[in-house]
Amino acid sequence: MPLALYALAAGAFGIGVTEFVIMGLLIDVSTDLGVSISAAGQLISGYALGVVIGAPLLTIATGRWPRKTVLLVLMAIFTIGNLACALAPDYWTLMGARVLTAFAHGTFFGVGSVVATGLVAPNKKASAIALMFTGLTIANILGVPFGTWLGQALGWRATFWAVTLVGLAAFAIILLLVPRGQAEPQTSKLSADLAVLARAPVLLGFATTVLGYAGVFAVFTYIAPLLTEITGFGEAAVSPILLVFGGGLIAGNLIGGKTADRWLVPSVLGSLVVLALVLATMTFALHSQLMAVLYVGLLGAAAFATVAPLQMWVLEKAEGAGQSLASSFNIAAFNLGNAAGAWLGGVVIAHGPGLGAVTWVAALLPLSALGVAALALRLDRNPALGEPASVRS
Repeated sequence: MPLALYALAAGAFGIGVTEFVIMGLLIDVSTDLGVSISAAGQLISGYALGVVIGAPLLTIATGRWPRKTVLLVLMAIFTIGNLACALAPDYWTLMGARVLTAFAHGTFFGVGSVVATGLVAPNKKASAIALMFTGLTIANILGVPFGTWLGQALGWRATFWAVTLVGLAAFAIILLLVPRGQAEPQTSKLSADLAVLARAPVLLGFATTVLGYAGVFAVFTYIAPLLTEITGFGEAAVSPILLVFGGGLIAGNLIGGKTADRWLVPSVLGSLVVLALVLATMTFALHSQLMAVLYVGLLGAAAFATVAPLQMWVLEKAEGAGQSLASSFNIAAFNLGNAAGAWLGGVVIAHGPGLGAVTWVAALLPLSALGVAALALRLDRNPALGEPASVRS
């Protein structure tokens, strides 16, 4: 794999840390800024909203720029946003800085996916995407725990200062390693790009991503209470167990990339089936401490085994025009799935069957994604089915 892919992974690492580290610093932020825990939690939702809004807007705005320039500008936005977080004097300034930082997220992974696939042979495109996303998995294993420890030891602002330095380092690495010649802009028009997004298979690809990842976050958002209240672990055991989840992320990410390179469609369908099975059977595994730890790792592997196949699938459906825009929209779809899954899990806990039912309810979401994917495949075989009735007639 070319060194430029490791430059993209470095950017992904920084973005992964800044997205997830806030979860471990909510108490510190709420105490320092004088807001409630629930208000501090909205900093997570604000970031997700920034990704969903920023991904299409920035991708459209920078569509005619050389892609290396786009990546550098995005890392500059990311760095400035984290600097603003470190200096934020109050809650709303911090919220605005988080949203600004999130604007770089979707477009970085969207454009980065397109650049990654252009750096390798056709039979290694999904593996290239997976390698870039390895930066995100390493952020969860190493960056987030370290950032949480740093914030608790020296204050939450110290974490954002550290991530600002990561952003500067990632900017320099991308500047040095990403070749300009292989990152030229697309020549398609915006109207052609938007027309690609309107294709039924592309829209169904986005829906598959949302539903699949909603199942993951319906459980992962509430993994701590699941482990403590159902399995019986102490709170101190949760962080070490999450390292197992991180190990699963790396394994699943690499496996998903390898299988998608050889069998893309079976990889998409198979990863969704495996995810549904893991979530459903986790309902029973949580009653054994040994099995619960094993299933936390399996959940990480099943979750990220879907990422490269789904991203590659959408890129293929958008072939010809609009790949950067479609790729960025799919990153936004992952984040929309995160938010939807967390909301659904909360509803199940507060108004539904309760905490113990979260896992099997979550399993219904990748099964729904499987149905949507099957419909997309049917439209691939018979494109006329996806056209308006007036066109078919």
